[in-house]
Amino acid sequence: MAALLLATGCGGGDDDKVVKPAAQATTPSAATASKSGPPTNAPPAPATKAETGEAPAPGAAVPVPKPDVATQAEFVADLDAIDAAIVNGRADRAVSRGRDQCTSIKMWPNDQPKWVALTEQRFTTPNGPIGTAKAEQVLAIIRKHICPTF
Repeated sequence: MAALLLATGCGGGDDDKVVKPAAQATTPSAATASKSGPPTNAPPAPATKAETGEAPAPGAAVPVPKPDVATQAEFVADLDAIDAAIVNGRADRAVSRGRDQCTSIKMWPNDQPKWVALTEQRFTTPNGPIGTAKAEQVLAIIRKHICPTF
C-alpha cells in the first residue's frame, strides 16, 4: 500500500522518507520487530513433539481416544456387573471418566495406589464413594477396555 501511495505521489507530505515493505526486511531484528515494541532477536519457537513425531515424555498427558461403540458397551456392562449405580444410566460420563483415568495412569506410571485413589474419586454412585475394593475392580476394567496398552 505504501509503495502504491509513493508511486502515485500520495506520500502524505513526507517525500524524503523511504518505506520498505515488510517482505523486503533483511535483518533478523527487522523481520521479528513487533509493531508496538523494539525488534527482538529471539529464535523461533521449537517444534512440538507432535510436529516432530516424537513420543511424549513419560508422565506427559496423553489424549486417550474414545473407544468404539462395542468396546463402550462392554465397558459399561462390566461396570454394571460390579455395581449398576456406578454408571447409573450415564454411559458417556463413565467412558469419559475412564479416559481421564487412563491419562492419570500414563502420567503416574507404576503408581497403583494413586490410580486406585483417583478411580475412587472419579467413579461414585448416588449413594457416595465406591470404596477401595470396587475402585480396584473398576481400574482393572478401565485398563481392559479403555487403555489396554497403558
